[in-house]
Amino acid sequence: MLVKRIVANIACEQADAADAFYGDIFGLQLVMDHGWFRTFASESRAAAQVGIATEGGNGTPVPNLSIEVDDLDEALDRCRSAQIPIEYGPAVEDWGVRRFFVRDPFGKLVNVLEHA
Repeated sequence: MLVKRIVANIACEQADAADAFYGDIFGLQLVMDHGWFRTFASESRAAAQVGIATEGGNGTPVPNLSIEVDDLDEALDRCRSAQIPIEYGPAVEDWGVRRFFVRDPFGKLVNVLEHA
């Protein structure tokens, strides 16, 4: 059996509130919209992964989502321009990533990272 994809589902009251955060900040495309359920996707073929953790590393809370980007500075600038508070970082971690944490419009903690 081959796992073809893993989808993170986030419960919310208003699905279109995700447009600015996942669309504008991270450049994900709205690929399905049923009104009550919206799917955002990237053009890249991402690996299917599930993270299981007792902490988020260096004493941070476990994030709900991790988004790996190719340009952390650009992601950081977009979040700051959108006045999204940075909850942690940016930090260079001893396991080889540079990252920061923000919350999406639904209160989910998002780990934004790039490999060093």
